[in-house]
Amino acid sequence: MKTDWKKKKKRNKKGIVSRSLRFVGRLLLVFFFGSILQVLVFKWLPPFFTPVMLVEKLEGMFEKERQYNLKYKWAPIEKISPYMVLAVIASEDQGFADHFGVDIKAIEKAMEDNKRGRRLRGGSTITQQVAKNLFLWQGRDYFRKALEAYYSVLIELFWSKQRIAEMYVNIAEMGYGIYGVQSASNIFYNKDAIALTRNEAALLAAVLPNPKRFSAKKPSEYIIGRRNWIVKQMYQIGDKKYLEKIGLD
Repeated sequence: MKTDWKKKKKRNKKGIVSRSLRFVGRLLLVFFFGSILQVLVFKWLPPFFTPVMLVEKLEGMFEKERQYNLKYKWAPIEKISPYMVLAVIASEDQGFADHFGVDIKAIEKAMEDNKRGRRLRGGSTITQQVAKNLFLWQGRDYFRKALEAYYSVLIELFWSKQRIAEMYVNIAEMGYGIYGVQSASNIFYNKDAIALTRNEAALLAAVLPNPKRFSAKKPSEYIIGRRNWIVKQMYQIGDKKYLEKIGLD
C-alpha cells in the first residue's frame, strides 16, 4: 500500500509539472503571436500614445508641483524634413542602414568605453529605442533588454527602415513632455517639421539623450557643441546618399 501511495504521489507530481509546462507553453505562444500582431498593426497605423507617454502623464497628474502638459502630434514621413532623419541617425545610430535591429559592434564599443570610465553609453540602436518606447517600459534590467532585442528583430523583419525612422522621430521625447518632431518644431521654431533646416534638426537631435535636462529652446554650450558635431557627422555619413540607402531622398 505504501508503495502504491508513493507511485501515486510521483504520478501527481509529474502531472503538475506537465500541466505547468503546457500552461507556460501556451502563454509563450500567445505572447509570440500577440507580439507579431502588435508589430504588424504599427507597420501601418500611428500610435495614439506610447507606454512612456502614459506613465509620464499619470505621474504628472499625481505630482502637483510638477507642471506636465503632454504634447504629441504625428507627422507622416513625407511631411518631415529629411534633415531630421539624417540628424538622429548621425547622432544615435550611424549603422542604422546596415544592422538588423541590434548593433553588436556598437554594444561592444559601449561596453569598452564604460569599462574605461568614459561617459556611459547604452549602445542601443534606433530600432531598439523604437521597441522600448512603443512596446515596453523604461529600465535597465536584463529581462526588458531581452524583450527589447526580441521586438527589435521583429520590427526589422516586418517594417522598412523608412518606417522605423518615421516612428522614431514621431515618438521620441524632444523636450519636457514634447513628443515627436512635429510638436518640437511647432514649439521651438514656430514651423512645421517639413521646414526644419539642417542646424535646427541637429539641435533637436542633440537633446535626445536627456530631453528633460537639455533644451533646444535655450541650448547650453554643451548642446551647441553637440549640435555642431552632429552637423559634421551628417556630412560624414554621406548625407543624401545615406537617405537613399534607407529609402528616403
